[in-house]
Amino acid sequence: METLALTDHDELGGVGEARSAAEDAGIGFVCGVEISVSWCGHTLHVVGLHIDPDNHELVDGLTRIRDGRLRRAETIAAGLEEAGIDASLQGARAYVTNPRLIGRTHFARFLVGRGHARDVQAVFRKYLAPGKPGYAPHQWATLEQAVSWIRVSGGTAVLAHPGRYKLDTEQRQSLLEDFTELGGGAIEVVTSSHTREQHAFWGSCARRYGLSASIGSDFHGPLESSRDLGSLEDLPGGCTPVWKAW
Repeated sequence: METLALTDHDELGGVGEARSAAEDAGIGFVCGVEISVSWCGHTLHVVGLHIDPDNHELVDGLTRIRDGRLRRAETIAAGLEEAGIDASLQGARAYVTNPRLIGRTHFARFLVGRGHARDVQAVFRKYLAPGKPGYAPHQWATLEQAVSWIRVSGGTAVLAHPGRYKLDTEQRQSLLEDFTELGGGAIEVVTSSHTREQHAFWGSCARRYGLSASIGSDFHGPLESSRDLGSLEDLPGGCTPVWKAW
């Protein structure tokens, strides 16, 4: 692996430490972030690459998102308590290294530890999906806000793992049109949740909409990620790598 980007969800606090560690290891480093977005009833993620982590508009926007995360965590805990699972908020906090970033994965780890499911993926299906006791709908940043914060900080906005979103053909086209018109710069074509067929499909979408192509492992941890850091395929032919402009 030659270059690493840290793209924590709605948080920039780890960028400095990661950059120092990368320098010590002789690895190139790209400052990044992954912003939670609400778009037409769907939750999306937009990655910002090559950002300025000190940009005040980006920092302020992410602060507002994190405040919303705390309110959602309280709603999740209330739903789980109604289902007979108590102290889930305290339990989830035990898995949080940054208290400002409590999220569904921390609740999932707590529930696995309590024996309510065999793994994190099973927790999401049983407790945290729509219609389940711990599901909590939430309004994140708008797509316009996310792209704007990334661009004003000097970064490139990347539509993350688009194959994961449950969109029909018309919705997918509308999303790509909106993203492009707002100034989005790239699509994550190769990622751990995409099949090789999806690599080809999203590569063709990148070319059709004049967007660059990105690669991302979506690595959350050794026991929760399907692929290790840097272990992904190359971009399909004809794609312009997002890092080419750097």
